[in-house]
Parts: sequence; structure tokens; C-alpha cells
Amino acid sequence: MKAIVYTKYGPPEVAQLMEVPKPIPKDNELLIKIYSSTVNRTDSGFRSAEYFISRFWSGLLRPKYKILGCEFAGIIEEIGKGVTTFQKGDKVFGYNDKTFGGHGEYLTIAESEAVTNIPDNISFDEAAALTEGAHYALVDIRAAKIEPGQNVLVYGATGAIGSAAVQLLKHFGATITAVCNTKNVELVKSLGADIVIDYQTQDFTKTENKFQFIFDAVGKSSFGQCKPLLTEKGIYISTELGKNGENILFALTTPLWGGKKLLFPIPTITKKDVIFLKELVQKGEYKPLIDRKYTLEQIVDAYKYVETGQKTGSVVIKIVQ
Repeated sequence: MKAIVYTKYGPPEVAQLMEVPKPIPKDNELLIKIYSSTVNRTDSGFRSAEYFISRFWSGLLRPKYKILGCEFAGIIEEIGKGVTTFQKGDKVFGYNDKTFGGHGEYLTIAESEAVTNIPDNISFDEAAALTEGAHYALVDIRAAKIEPGQNVLVYGATGAIGSAAVQLLKHFGATITAVCNTKNVELVKSLGADIVIDYQTQDFTKTENKFQFIFDAVGKSSFGQCKPLLTEKGIYISTELGKNGENILFALTTPLWGGKKLLFPIPTITKKDVIFLKELVQKGEYKPLIDRKYTLEQIVDAYKYVETGQKTGSVVIKIVQ
């Protein structure tokens, strides 16, 4: 089968199209023919190992799992003899940041992992883009214990994480102020934001509103910058480590002070989570944004675009045209 393989850490060019053996499902696994995947911050982070800490999961000196692609959507081609909840021919989507595999024509995954059936009202491309941004946003929203009516600010509301966060927060009943660029103001309003601040013409730190939760979905603000905007016991969460890793330090210390605090939740995803996202899609409460689509042969260009930090929503890799 064709797959994008990387045997060392580095820039986008280390990802190369190769022929590799087709995987064989174990008794508890599904063999999925991949129709669509994505390139995202997770894939880029593991490929580059820019944050050295990522190597403790992916391999200290070289990658343990040589085919990236944490998001996938496709059709089950084979099932292991112990599989009971899926059938051959089922259309499925899911997320796998343990062994990856989405950047190839086939992958295997245990039926108990974060995989479920694709809703009837979306395409393979949309299904592939459902989970990466949404599961990061969901983990952080849950950590902040958001309640209906609370004020939340989302900085970077048009990436995969930020656009999912706005829609999820709307589902949980929050009042949302979103920060984005000029061209995406109307788009972010359509996602459910109550107030939109255009950072190209306004300084979001000058708002007079106070927030129970500030969520930086792109890692471009700081706790110090946002602290004056938080309520007395408000929570700040960023998707990045911060300058010199300061967010880790603040996550360890600020909860001890009893006032405004920074949290740094470890992202996780379960089958229950992907089923929850599927149900939101079926109810019309969540739909992933798709910016561009590439083929496997264009993987380097896809990585380069993702790493500009300018994408709106997700970048899809079409494996079956």
C-alpha cells in the first residue's frame, strides 16, 4: 500500500511517499481503507519533535511509528474474529495519536479505541476533520467546568481547535467572545460567537468584559496578558507551553493561590468522546471547518501550509479521490 513514511524527525521534507506492507488486523481490530485524513498540529509536532518532550511518546532517537495521521475516515475492509460492534463495509471515523496511521491507504485500530460510525449527514472529508481540534477543545472546556451563562473568550477562533471550541461552548450554554482576523468575522459569528473581536483592528485586552474562562486556541497570548480580563476565580488555558515553558510552571503554582489560575490539561480522547461529537454533528450543533485539500503526493505542501499558522479549520488529505 502507499503511505507517507518518516524515519527521522525534521522538516516537512522528511515525510516521503513509499510502498509499505498492508497491515493485518488482530482479533480485536478493524482494518480500515482510508478515504480521507488530515494534516494538523499534532502530526506536525510529532514529525518535527520541536518540543523534545514529544519524543517520550514517539521515540527518543527516531520515530517508533513511521506513518503519521491521527485523524481518519474510511470503510472497514476486514474485522478481527473477536470484533462484535462493527461489520465489514461500515463507514467509520476516529482518532489515533498512539500509533497513528492515517497517512496511508489502510490502518488498523482496536474496536474499543476512539472510532465510531460516520454520521449520514457528512462526507468522508468532514468526518476525517471531526476529532483533532474538537478533542483538544473538549478536554479544556471540561477542565474549566463551564456552566451555562458564563462568559468565555476564545482567542484564535478559526483554527481546528478554536472553531470547534466556539461550537462546543455554544452547546454547553456559554456566552462567547471570539477573537479572529478581519476576513473571518462573519464566519465566527456563524459558528455561534456572541461577540467577535477583530484583532487586526482592535486590542482584545481592552475589552471591559470579564471572563470565567479564557481559552487561547493558538498559543499566542499569555497568562499575564489575560489575567486582568479574568473574574476573581477565572481560568486561563492555552494550547501551547508559553514563553520558556511558563504555562507548566503556572499550572503547578496558580491553583495553590486560590484566585485566578492557569490550567494545562493533558489531552485525552475516548470512544465515548467520538460518539459525543458524532451526536452533535447529527443534531447540527457541530461541523468542522475545512480550509484546503491535498493528495498524499502533496503531503510536504500540506505540512508547510499548516505550519504557517494561518489555516482556517482543517487541512484534509484525500486518499481516495
